[in-house]
Amino acid sequence: MKYTLKQLQVFNAIASNESVSRAAEHLCMTQSAVSMSLAQLENLLDRPLFIRHGNRLTLSHWGRWLRPQARKLIQNAQQIDQGLKDQHLISGTLSLCASQTAAEHILPKLISNIDSDFPELRIELSIENSEEVIRGLLNHEFELGIIEGRNDDSRVMQEAIFDDHLVIFTNTHHPYAHSKVVNLAQLEQARWILREHGAGTRRIFESAVHGLIDHLDVWKEYESVPVIKELVKNGSYVGCLPLLDVKREVERCELVILNTPELDMHRSLSFVWLDDLGQNPLKDCVITEAKRLVRSIQKNRINHFSD
Repeated sequence: MKYTLKQLQVFNAIASNESVSRAAEHLCMTQSAVSMSLAQLENLLDRPLFIRHGNRLTLSHWGRWLRPQARKLIQNAQQIDQGLKDQHLISGTLSLCASQTAAEHILPKLISNIDSDFPELRIELSIENSEEVIRGLLNHEFELGIIEGRNDDSRVMQEAIFDDHLVIFTNTHHPYAHSKVVNLAQLEQARWILREHGAGTRRIFESAVHGLIDHLDVWKEYESVPVIKELVKNGSYVGCLPLLDVKREVERCELVILNTPELDMHRSLSFVWLDDLGQNPLKDCVITEAKRLVRSIQKNRINHFSD
């Protein structure tokens, strides 16, 4: 091999920043050194890795193919480096991508606990829908993910950590808000605001209504959970989100959960990672701490209802 890990790091930094100058700043290198490293790598591989649009660089076909391979090599080298250095085992940076529900309700407390107990562990956090989490893992953009619902890709390992369920909800002025039971025919007549395609919440909802409701009047689709809740609060719409996402508004009597006994919408939040990732003490630490946090949350719920 004629190329070096440093050249691959430079390539990966440019791909992330789409700019030589921003990559140089990220790597604490001069701009000329970054440009020279990229030129050497492209010459060695005899392939153009980027398409240049003025000052902006986007990956070429060859660059898109190379990037996940380069990230995997960089991650493996980092693990070797951590194992050889005389340092605490739980130190370094872990890239984590999570769905919105986990990012809002699980990760703030989890990251706070890790900052307290493992101060040398840093988590780089991204927030995407479940489909994008899986895509990012497969492209080696992230080392660990959290998704809603099921994953069907055999290359991705999955471990459930938290059980929850979706609910159908509307505002207090909607005609359905005062119904003891809302049936399938009523749901078919409703105007819906739902999460976008690719979201774990959307997949679970569509699986639940499949074969039961022929046509849904989906008025709007949004990635943002707060936007969905605000629109349902102030319009004649019906929505579907995890209970965790609407619990506070229900307690404030701003939203009403509809009783829809014909729909089963239980789901889990799960950690996901590539099967070929190998040993990763940072990943194992995060999953262990998350399990501990979830047990604490569930215990508090039991104590709350028994009081």
